[in-house]
Parts: sequence; C-alpha cells; structure tokens
Amino acid sequence: MTEERTTTLQLSGRKKIEFSTVLAYIVLTFWALTTIYPFIWVILNSFRQKGLIRSDSFSIPFPWMGAFTLENYETAFARSRIFQAYGNSILISSIVTLVVMLIAGFAAYALVRYHFPGREALRSLIIASMMFPVFSTIIPVYRMEVQWGIAASGKHHLSLLSTILPQIAGNLSFAIVVLMGFIRSLPIDLEESAFLDGCNVFQIYFKIIMPIAKPSFATVAIFSFLWSYNDLFTQMFFLRRPGEKTITLLLTEISSQAGVNYGLMAAAVVIVVIPVLVVYIFLQKNIIKGLTAGAIKG
Repeated sequence: MTEERTTTLQLSGRKKIEFSTVLAYIVLTFWALTTIYPFIWVILNSFRQKGLIRSDSFSIPFPWMGAFTLENYETAFARSRIFQAYGNSILISSIVTLVVMLIAGFAAYALVRYHFPGREALRSLIIASMMFPVFSTIIPVYRMEVQWGIAASGKHHLSLLSTILPQIAGNLSFAIVVLMGFIRSLPIDLEESAFLDGCNVFQIYFKIIMPIAKPSFATVAIFSFLWSYNDLFTQMFFLRRPGEKTITLLLTEISSQAGVNYGLMAAAVVIVVIPVLVVYIFLQKNIIKGLTAGAIKG
C-alpha cells in the first residue's frame, strides 16, 4: 500500500506538458539552428583548403581526410596588422564605453530626480535622437571635425579621437533611456536618508545609485562596447591611414583583396567575431537582467 501511494503521489506531482509548449520549443530550436548554422559553416570553412570549399563546403574538415589546414589563418596574420587593429578597436571601444557610462549616468540621474524648466522637452529630444540614422549626420560631423583640426589631420591619436566622439554621441541616447528606466524604479528613501546624513549629490550618486544600478550600467557598457567595436560606417570615414585601421576595417580590406579565396575570408570573419562572441556568451545574463530590471521593479 505504501509503494502504491508513493507512486500515485509521484505521478500526480508531475507537470503536464502542453502541446503549445512543445510546439514553442520546436520552433525555437529550429530558429536557433538556422541562426547558429551560418557561423558554424564559416568556422568549418576557415579550416578547409581553399580549393575544396566550392566542391565540398558542408562536411567537417577532419585532419585525417586531408582537407584540414591552418593556411587561411597564417595568411590572414601575415598579410595584415591584426594585433595593431585589435589594439585600435579595443582602445576606441573602451574609451567610448567609459565616457558613455559617465555622461549617461549623470544625465539619467538628473532627468529622473531633478525638476527644472525644459526637462520634458529634453527627454523628448533624447528619445527623438534615437530615430536619426548615423549616415544622415556623418557629413556635417565630418566637416565640423575637419574645421576643429581633428579629422583628416594625419595624426594617429587625433584620428582615433575623431572616431570616438561621434560614437559617444551615437550611444548616449540609448544609454540614457536605459538608465532612466532603472533609476526611476529605485526608492528615493535611501537618497533622502543619505542627504540627511550629510552626503552631497556626488556621494549619493557614486555610493548609492551606481552600486544598486550595476545591472543597467553593465548593459550600457556591453552594448556601447559592441556597437563601437562593430561600427564600420563611422570608422570608414575617419580612419584612412594603415596604422589607424580597426579590426572591422581590416576585415573589409581582407575581403576585398581575397577575391574568391573564401577560406581566407572565412578566417578573417572568425578573427573579427571571436571577441564579440565571447562577450555575449559570458555576459548575456547581465544584458537580459539590465534591460528588464527597470521594467520588473517599475
């Protein structure tokens, strides 16, 4: 009797699997495969001999089958300054990320906690600025930076600065909107208590707001870094000299020179995408948490 009763309880405790749930998992699995497969195809063909890609581009290039080779990566590293390009990309993206986090944090805190004339109009302008594409403003920005002596100056550090400034401006609106949503959901009691204890505005911001809002700041940092890293359009305008090229510009250069050498092109794509893929794999929880935290608390 005891065994029968235990079996009955176990059966009754099992959750029923609905048909809609199974269908949703099937659709999501199919969608994931169609999304991941092109990148897997690129990785496989980056290790395949260039003469075999057209005839057999879908099999796995096992070493014992004679199709496996590292020649594509050797050629990519030999023909281009990949490490220098990586350094330029990381330097530009890191500076953009830090400045965006600093300015957007102050702006979001001021727009949420302080009342001043024109606050609502400023919010509307920030949201409206997200609707303008980059290519609609790149020409006046370029001419303005040429007049300042930053763009087309022939100096390495000024050329990098000419790329950094438009990228900071392009990322600010999104960062401010994300941080405003989270800061608005925070209780103001902690800030009032800190103010009564003698803390000034900057102490309240750095000691209370920033530690609590870490998920949203992490989201802003991740997206700002990745958007700056992948921003080919702005970099094509401002970075012209060989020593100034970023990794995305280098990929374009290798692709144009490779012609029908698809193995070399696949190797170049893998070299460029690896840092982005690593960031997404290890920080995807922070991305999702930061985007949804304000909505959940609000």
